Amino acid sequence: MNSLDDRDHWVGLLHPDGREDHGSPHTGWCWVYKGYDPAEEPLREALCTLGNGRFATRGALPEAAPHAEHHYPGTYAAGLYNRLTSHVAGRDVENEDMVNLPDWLPLRFRPLDEGGVDDAVGEDRGDWPWMSPDTCEVSDYRQTLDLRAGTLLREMLLRDRRGRAVRVYQTRFVHMGDPQYAALRTEFRAEGWSGTLEVESAIEGDVTNSGVARYRALDGRHLTDHRAGHTDDGLLWLTCRTRHSDVHVAVAARTTVIAPEGTGPDYRVGDRDVAQTVRLDLADGVPVAVEKTVTLHTTHDPAISDPLDACLHGLRTAPVLDDLLVDHHTAWERLWQRAELHVPGLAGCILRLHLFHVLQTLSPHTASLDVGVPARGLHGEAYRGHVFWDEIFVLPYLNLHFPEVSRSLLMYRYRRLGRAVESAAEAGRRGAMFPWQSGSDGREETQTLHLNPRSGRWLPDFSRLQHHVGSAIAYNVWRYGRTTGDLSFLHGPGAEMVLQVARFWGDLAQWDADRSAYRLRGVVGPDEYHEAYPDSDRPGIDDNAYTNVTAAWVLSFALELHRELPEPRRGELADQLALSPEELERWEDVSRRLYVPWYRGVIDQFEGYGRLAELDWEGYREKYGDIRRLDRLLEAEGDSVNNYQASKQADVLMLGYLFPPDQLAALFERLGHHLDPGTWRRTVDHYLARTSGGSTLSSLVHAWVTARTHRAQAWRFSREALIGDVADIQGGTTPEGIHLGAMAGTLDLVQRGLTGLEATDQVLRLDPAPLPFLSHFDLSITFRGHWGVRLSLEGGRLRVTVPDSAQRSLPLQIDGHRVHITPGDTHTLQLPQPHEET
Repeated sequence: MNSLDDRDHWVGLLHPDGREDHGSPHTGWCWVYKGYDPAEEPLREALCTLGNGRFATRGALPEAAPHAEHHYPGTYAAGLYNRLTSHVAGRDVENEDMVNLPDWLPLRFRPLDEGGVDDAVGEDRGDWPWMSPDTCEVSDYRQTLDLRAGTLLREMLLRDRRGRAVRVYQTRFVHMGDPQYAALRTEFRAEGWSGTLEVESAIEGDVTNSGVARYRALDGRHLTDHRAGHTDDGLLWLTCRTRHSDVHVAVAARTTVIAPEGTGPDYRVGDRDVAQTVRLDLADGVPVAVEKTVTLHTTHDPAISDPLDACLHGLRTAPVLDDLLVDHHTAWERLWQRAELHVPGLAGCILRLHLFHVLQTLSPHTASLDVGVPARGLHGEAYRGHVFWDEIFVLPYLNLHFPEVSRSLLMYRYRRLGRAVESAAEAGRRGAMFPWQSGSDGREETQTLHLNPRSGRWLPDFSRLQHHVGSAIAYNVWRYGRTTGDLSFLHGPGAEMVLQVARFWGDLAQWDADRSAYRLRGVVGPDEYHEAYPDSDRPGIDDNAYTNVTAAWVLSFALELHRELPEPRRGELADQLALSPEELERWEDVSRRLYVPWYRGVIDQFEGYGRLAELDWEGYREKYGDIRRLDRLLEAEGDSVNNYQASKQADVLMLGYLFPPDQLAALFERLGHHLDPGTWRRTVDHYLARTSGGSTLSSLVHAWVTARTHRAQAWRFSREALIGDVADIQGGTTPEGIHLGAMAGTLDLVQRGLTGLEATDQVLRLDPAPLPFLSHFDLSITFRGHWGVRLSLEGGRLRVTVPDSAQRSLPLQIDGHRVHITPGDTHTLQLPQPHEET
């Protein structure tokens, strides 16, 4: 294994004391892999994905054979899903998946002898293998992801079985300026020989969704009605459609040989693929280049009449590849200016990689689409491309850089509000019950069965009971509104969503006379491990503290928002939603009297959690090593995680991620509880010791919380959050798609977590808590019409620069003091010592 792909290597690079091994080649703007090992390819393919917010393509090898082991070419368009039914475990199971689209990458090559026969082995050339790192002796292999330019560069020296060496230089990009384009430039250079090189450029339509091993028992053939051909002017094309959603897809390619000219082209049109072959005359040491420019369109695209016509028109009017590349670089430069983030050392390089993948999934192009936040980006097929609650970790970052993208992602939820109201009604409830997993139309996409790959058993899945996703959506509306001041959204679609979510909680809450409190029963919390009580045949648990506290917050925010609405809009919503004064009074009562369980002086994760058995943590670590997926280990043993005080990820502690200490204390005060710093610290200690970290989000939340309560531990969690994907610390999950929420969350950890940045009533509040090893950074944000406000932290001083504009001065509050910074000015603040709870 290449040490750069090894978790222990990354842990070693980011030492516990903050020192770094500067021998790492991952510095500055380039992410470099050296050497070739096929076992590492799945991880590299995910991390080297290129995209533009409209579609993305994994970093697979263009020269690899179709369906080659260790390689999984995948191209995914944002929001493009298809639904299929599979027969699994004696049941028909319906799933909607983000569709793997036709592969535009294939560019294969091999040397030829005169006459087309390899005399050394007596084989017809049709039987020869194409040259690739899997079929040849390979040396000088280097793969570079250039983050600044948005390109994937490859260099390799391949030697075939007759000793003919070909050096290959390759540049790939998915155009960030005009999102219909992608391109591949390949330069060949013969070393020590001269002769003919055959090159095949193809579009491969025989693709399936098979990139996740545990889904392979499900039907993955989403595309049908393939047609392929080529035009008189030499353009390849392929069309198909999805089997159920009937989305029509077209891909076209223009392949150009840069002099000296060879012979050809010849064309091959198959049932599900099309190819163009040229033969190049190579002279020893003289480079010859082949350029492949691609367009991709679907019937989801605006302003087109037909996907194939749009693809062919795009190619015929496309600039030459070099000019496309210049425009692509310019588009990326604009993005980097808007999302400026500088942190020294390897941590900064990883953060930049995280930002790169966030921008490739959710770019300004996304703002014109009807899509949500796919939990695994556009990088793979895990979670079937579904939308969970990950925007709660993503939108806080986007709000301060790309608010138009945030608004679009919230509109994805609003367009599905009607379906959420229907779902609530089907469950016998009022209001909006948003799905835990969402796809194309907003119905619940959470599977009813899931496979434990450790035991091989299919098990019931009750994670659809995570109704707290509705609170997350309301929270995102609140934070977006406060950060951007976008009252047209907040008082329009935002208010309607918030009121409907509040209605759901107000209706779901049941009065318990014995406790003199309202209760929420039969839910699943963010922990996800506990889906039922031990030996119970009823799914769900009661009074999950996170769910209840956030539901109370939603109700209070809904009442506040209702009061601040302009009277005409308030009346309009009252009529539209049949919102009565009596219902508002109930919300007020429930918001103050929702039950919060406690056990032995700490917040109990849910009613009865503290009375569950304690787990032998050390025993399981000694037995299994990695126990992140403790639920699978216990189930394989015939046991259940439901029996133990063991959490997969942060649950109660998520409250400390959502709300600053003063707001969290006020929220508990409203519910009739005193949450002082000592009690919160004991609660943090309690759950840090009982969480397996089975989600990449867990270390992020723990880093956020411990930055103010356990600063000595905060770097350990920060480091784990940083390396989660680059080291694939969960052992095989990153190749199935990066963890977008965790990546965006690490950016926000620097942007808001360590600065304590909060947007409140036209004021930027700062409450810094820099960690010793993340205490020097520069970032820029957009706030209330001020673009490119720069925050620079170094040596205990914060420098705030407000670019010149016609805006009013920017009010900034820190440690109780307020200053106003005039556009064009810089203000330097000496930071107080960071607060640490005791």
